Amino acid sequence: MTRDECDVMGKIGHRPAERQLAYTFGGRIPVAHLRSGDVLEVYTEDCFGGRLRSVSDLSSWMLETPHLNPVSGPFLIEEAEPGDTLAIHIVSIVPARDWGVSSTPPHIGALGSGVRALALGAPVEDRVWFYEIDRRAGTVRFQSTRTDHAIDLPLEPTIGTIGVSPGRLEARSTMVPDFYGGKLDIPEARAGATLYLGVNVHGAMLALGDGYARQGHGQTCPAGVAIATVTTVAIEVIKGWQTSWPRLETDLDLTSIGCARPLDDAYRIAHQDLVSWVGSLAGLELLDAHQLVSQAGRSALGNVRDANYTLLAAIGRQLVPHPAAAYDDAHDRLKRTAASAG
Repeated sequence: MTRDECDVMGKIGHRPAERQLAYTFGGRIPVAHLRSGDVLEVYTEDCFGGRLRSVSDLSSWMLETPHLNPVSGPFLIEEAEPGDTLAIHIVSIVPARDWGVSSTPPHIGALGSGVRALALGAPVEDRVWFYEIDRRAGTVRFQSTRTDHAIDLPLEPTIGTIGVSPGRLEARSTMVPDFYGGKLDIPEARAGATLYLGVNVHGAMLALGDGYARQGHGQTCPAGVAIATVTTVAIEVIKGWQTSWPRLETDLDLTSIGCARPLDDAYRIAHQDLVSWVGSLAGLELLDAHQLVSQAGRSALGNVRDANYTLLAAIGRQLVPHPAAAYDDAHDRLKRTAASAG
């Protein structure tokens, strides 16, 4: 299908071949060129590359292979230049299969000793869980592996890994979250949210993958319910707006995302950015904005197991007396763009 034919249909589609899947942000040539205002429908593979398909597969072996956490892309956005911001509105995330998978690899997760201190405790059992996904009912079924206990949980798909090139001639693993996005692992990256990322190289070089049917905050197991997806995003380049750390906007909240180790550094990054953002929107002096965020804000964990930790600082949009909408009202504008694409 040609670019012109896709434009007539209102969406640009991309389904990568296995050899096209990427495992870094940066260091890759683009798989396609997009323009600001385009709507992209892209197939993404799960964090195991689709290779974990039965309870007898060992997830720890998967983690030792170099092909973990693939992303689709990168996509070059023609208007994007360093110093701009790329707004990515998540229109929909649809599970591509009727099942998802999670696991407990040894040493990783809240029950593990951690890969940096293997002598502190015995490894947990390497176990795999399969989840039935009922898209019509909107449920994900947890089934105990040792008893007959089962429960239907809400289907709440998210994209775990989404980012742009870090620039500086760097190629960063898709397992790492940082200022350019990456493996954020936040449940808030779902349909209806707009993610803002600073552009570091010409074209931004957007890539995404690592979908989940659902996940809890903090990812106490090393993975949510990992799924392949068909994800649709609407994109816009916001010229001349510098964004230092990932930000996320929904109809209800403004959220800043900090990525660092130790956890208190991620906390400070997220909250300093949110205070600055709230102050600029509301016309508040720094300490007044700090006080408002302190009394009305919320904090949540993304993950505490990757090379950097991810922490969110959020505040309700209705609590920010903003005379100027965030990024010149990009969130609402991209919702309209997505609706017109069908």
